[in-house]
Formats: sequence, structure tokens, C-alpha cells
Amino acid sequence: MFPDLRAFIDRLRRDDDLVTVEAPVDRHLEVAEIHRRVIAAGGPALLFTNVTGSPFRLATNLFGTPRRAELAFGERPLRLIRRLVELAETLLPPTPAKLWDARDVGLELLRVGTKRVSVGPVVERVTSDVRLDRLPALTCWSEDGGPFITLPLVYTTHPDRGGPNLGMYRMQVYDSHSTGMHWQIGKGGGYHYAVAEARRAPLPATVFLGGPPALILSAIAPLPENVPEILLASLIAGERMPQVRGHGPHPLIGSSEFALIGEVPPDTRRPEGPFGDHYGYYSLQHDYPVFQVQRLAHRADAIYPATVVGKPRQEDFFIGDLLQELLSPLFPLVMPAVERLWSYGETGYHSLAAAIVKQRYAREAMASAFRILGEGQLSLTKFLLLTDRHVDLKDFRATLEHVLARTHPETDLYVFSNLSMDTLDYTGPAVNQGSKGVWLGLGDSVRELPRRFAAALPQGVTDVRVFCGGCLVVGAGPRLEDADAAVRLAKDEAFRDWPLLVLTDEPARAAASPINFLWTTFTRFEPAADIHAAEQRVVRNHIAYSGPVVIDARLKPGFPRELVCDEGTAATVSRRWKEYFPSGRVEMGDSAKAHLD
Repeated sequence: MFPDLRAFIDRLRRDDDLVTVEAPVDRHLEVAEIHRRVIAAGGPALLFTNVTGSPFRLATNLFGTPRRAELAFGERPLRLIRRLVELAETLLPPTPAKLWDARDVGLELLRVGTKRVSVGPVVERVTSDVRLDRLPALTCWSEDGGPFITLPLVYTTHPDRGGPNLGMYRMQVYDSHSTGMHWQIGKGGGYHYAVAEARRAPLPATVFLGGPPALILSAIAPLPENVPEILLASLIAGERMPQVRGHGPHPLIGSSEFALIGEVPPDTRRPEGPFGDHYGYYSLQHDYPVFQVQRLAHRADAIYPATVVGKPRQEDFFIGDLLQELLSPLFPLVMPAVERLWSYGETGYHSLAAAIVKQRYAREAMASAFRILGEGQLSLTKFLLLTDRHVDLKDFRATLEHVLARTHPETDLYVFSNLSMDTLDYTGPAVNQGSKGVWLGLGDSVRELPRRFAAALPQGVTDVRVFCGGCLVVGAGPRLEDADAAVRLAKDEAFRDWPLLVLTDEPARAAASPINFLWTTFTRFEPAADIHAAEQRVVRNHIAYSGPVVIDARLKPGFPRELVCDEGTAATVSRRWKEYFPSGRVEMGDSAKAHLD
């Protein structure tokens, strides 16, 4: 595997999957638009060597294709995790023969963890004269609050137990020595900070940039709260993580490119954002803790890693899907009745998930639903589809048809109000507030799904398109002009035979592909506010929905703006494309659409 970032970059260069950009580029907007156009075309990783105002090289799009993401992982971690699951199921009760057969895993696990080293490249330069403005931190979108560090590996320890957490939380650069610390709800570093702040004590924090690709990937893995991410990084890398001590409150990952050493003081907040986020919209300005950097360590010729997020699919999508594949063998071990689970990156991951579960007695599926919604970062899932029969969950059209053919919405659709919501989801009544939905489709089919719409368009409907069997995309006027459209159309005879209607401002766009449908639907509706039906009645304190069920995914007043590159930057990048890539081998994609149709 790759011991550090530059080893991975060298491999990409040998594979002709990295392009060096020697032309001068501006870290304010220009680099991000170059990146977006390259990733939209499925292009190579990028290494910028002439970033104005910074002495450091800048690497982006390192994991922006399935191949590069898989290369960063390798086959070893998935093979070892599957072997561990197999042993968990077969090793007990242990016998000498079983233990001998498991010796291969024991030898592998001996290489998991950390090791102390006397010196590492990250401490080639150490200074208390901190100048964060010299880092090539990117401003990605025109309405962003400023430049952001977008691939920070934030290391903290619990003030009492000392247990470590490594997470990735965006960091707005305020000035030469301080940044924001975007600790959302449900984040391990935020839990550590809450304990320290309750005592009016600062929380020491160390932020790594670069290092082994395994370190970057493990920082965003949805691990249980008390499982150290560095163990996963070591497992992926196939060797212990080298740590250098003596330069701050935490040991430093010796193979990192940079280490920012400092603390997060209590009772201190600054406005953070806006920021163009991976939901495809701006997350708005809110107050967050402040990271005060006291020392900076870095390699003499350090490479600064960055990513750009926006409408799907971006670099984080390929990392997220690969992490799901890596960790999927563990789901049945942690949640025994859950056979398969998939979260959809096109919705920002937290907006929609689907699972195949065991149904060994009536309504056991709901026990699995509660288990999923109570597990780590999965607890932020907004909408969950469940079935007990095999279906390819990655094929969303097939999964939705599978559920719609089997559901009795009167008893199988649940909405839970007054719950927490992902911080980046603005469909609820307030930040971090919202609801969840669970929709079951169990057993054998109970209906033949319609696949063709031939009725006349009802009043107020601008367009009707079939997304899949049983589901129509219905165009209607804006919410402000026709607030009751969802309730009215649910009762219209034209839609009587369709189990699901999705009401949208953009029917052609929403129905064009599964990616489009997922993004335009699930990032724009909240279950408690936006699910309607032909009839709703309360039966034993349960809301029974009689179909058709209507999801109102029209944009709400005040909803954050969709991310679009500003005209000036777009024109600059178009004009200079041949300067960046004089060989002509890098295709210019459409950043406005990303991978949407």
C-alpha cells in the first residue's frame, strides 16, 4: 500500500492518471472550477505547482474516479474484514484447531495500530510563526464565506478517557492563525469538545493534511464512536502508523504533509459559512467553535491536498461508496437482522438509505429500522426503505419498484416527527431539526405497477413523467403559488392507480435519470412536512396513508441556492483551458451539471 500521499501521487503519475498544471492559477474560485470540469468528465488527478500566493503545491481530485478510490484502498482491507466476520461467526467456541486456522488473521492484526518513530518528514519544518494564509486553501464557490481547508484530518482525544477520534470537518480560514471548526451534531470531535467546554477548558486539537491515503479515507468512515479511526487506517495500509512525539499535545503522524497544532477554546464562536456543500446547495452561515493554531509543522516540500464538493457526483461520492463496500460485511455483525444496507450518495448519504432485513416474525423489519436509525452516523438518515426480499439496492429504480409493489402504505409507511436532522439538510423547520420516514415493502407483490400514464393533465399540472413502475414525477407551480397542490393531486382520479407521486419544480430534470431523481427529490423534502396522501386518518395513534402517496419536493421559500459557478470564473477557465492542459488530453466537462443529466 501507499505509506504517504506522494507515494500515491507517484503511482497515479506512472499510471498516466495524474496531470501536472504548471500554469499560474488562483486558489480563489479558479482552481475549484478547473477541478469540477475535470471530474465531470471523469478526468485525472491534478497537481498544481504554481498557485498564486502560496509556496506549496496543491493536489486535487485524487480519489475522483472509482478506479483511483479503489487503488487507494487496495483489496487487502476488504479481504481481511470478510475474514474477521467469518471468524466472528465460526470461532466460538474456540478450539486449538480453530485458533490455528485463524493464525493468518493474528499475523495481520500484529501490524495494526501505531508505532513510535524518532523523526518523520512532517517535522522537517516546525514553527510558531503560523501563516495559514500561505496555505493554498480553496475558495470553491462565489458565495462561500472565505477559503476553506477541505481535507483536514482533525485529531482529538476524550478529556477523561483519552480515547482518540480522527474526523474530517471543514475549516474556514479566518486569518493567519485561526479557523472555524465545523463540528456538526453526532461527530466524535464535537463530543470531546462538549466535555471540555463544560469544564471551561480548551480542547487540544491537531489537524493533519495529507499522509497515507488510508488516513484520509478512515477519517470519514462511519465507525462506531469508540473505535479509533487510526486502527482502520492501519488496517487499510497494512502497517502501523508512524507517530512522532514531542511537538504538541498529540503525537504527529510522521508521514503527513502538514500538521496544525493548537486548541479549541471554550465559549468561543464565530460565524462560519456560507459554504457550497455536498448536498449541491449552499449551507448557510452559523456560529461554530474556533480552532486557534499555535504551531505549524510540515515537510520541506509539502503538498497540500484539497477536494471540492457540490452537486453529485463529486470526489466524496467515490470515497463514500467505496467505504460502504468496505464496511458492508460488518453490518450483519453489528446489526444481525440487517443483511444488506446502502446509503445513496446522490442524496448526500444521510437523506436516503435502503436495507434488506430479516422478517422472521410479523413486523420484525421495524426492529431493524430502529436499529439502523440508532447506529452512529446512520442515525442521521432521513428516509429509509426496507424489504425482506433480495433486490440490488444500488439499482435505485429496481429498489423503489420492489418496495412499491409490496407495500400497504396504510400500515407500512411511518413518519416520526420532532427529531434531529443532518446539519446540512435545510428541509426541516430549523437547523438540526426535522423528521424521519420509514417505508416497508415486505413479502410478495400485492399489485401490478402501472408503467404508462395516459390520462389528461389535471389542473395546475405542467408535466407528468414516468420515473419507474408505480412512480410518477409531476410538475406543478411553485409552493408559494400553489401550496395545496400535493393534497389536491393526491385525490385526483388521474393518479388513482399510482402508488407514489413526486411533485417537483423540475419534472424533466428529475425524471431524466436515477441520479437526478435522487438528488432533486430527497435533498428537498422533509417527511413530516412534505408527505401527503389521498386519505390520511389516525388508526391506533398511527397515521394511515391511503395511496397515492405524494412527496412534495418543490423548493421551499428560503431554501439555500443551488450551486452554480459564477460567470466570471467560468469564462476565465474556459479561456485558459489550453494553458492549463497544453497537451490537449484533458477533456473539459460540464461543471454546471456535474454527473446530473
